[in-house]
Amino acid sequence: MLGTERIFTRRRAALVADLRAKGIRNDRVLEAIGHIAREKFIEPGLRDHAYEDKALPIGLKQTISQPFTVAYQTELLDPKVGETVLEVGTGSGYQAAVLCEMGARVYSVERHYALSVRSQKLLHSLGYRAFLRVGDGAAGWENCAPFDGILVTCAAVEIPHALLHQLKVPGGRLIIPVGDRSGQTMTRWERTGLDQFEKSELGLFRFVPLVSERAVRQ
Repeated sequence: MLGTERIFTRRRAALVADLRAKGIRNDRVLEAIGHIAREKFIEPGLRDHAYEDKALPIGLKQTISQPFTVAYQTELLDPKVGETVLEVGTGSGYQAAVLCEMGARVYSVERHYALSVRSQKLLHSLGYRAFLRVGDGAAGWENCAPFDGILVTCAAVEIPHALLHQLKVPGGRLIIPVGDRSGQTMTRWERTGLDQFEKSELGLFRFVPLVSERAVRQ
């Protein structure tokens, strides 16, 4: 077991170096990724691939995003210690762990009951205090708004207006991939006034779709 842990520790350090070489510059993001045991968020049969820079299946036709995507989105959000952040699409819980590691107060919505329960147990066992619930991510989490940041880990065909209006005024940031199944553009919105937002379009990515519907219990 100790030998396996050492192997994963070396691979984690190599991943951080790879992410830095690929353009991630935020040291806090890299440090967080360097602290988190990604192999614990992956099915046992796939753990040898935990530190490869690629997405992996986690069941229910969902994936854990590739590390570069996690780092890139987190760098765009740039969460500060003590800020309140909403994650849409809990999935494996890995992105929530990164946000917690950076000192954010994390709320996360997942439409799949089984994934939410599994991630809640895992995050708790690792000492991460995130608030999770099952629901329609496109509707956000109105009772806990406003948020300093909202990070969406699945693709939207259009911007959910509920998310924009749950951002803090001013300065709330929304990071969301927008597009159809052929590919999406990473988009950053910053709320500058009650009904005023600044939009930036960034790189191309590919995510599973954001499904706006009542939560699916599976």
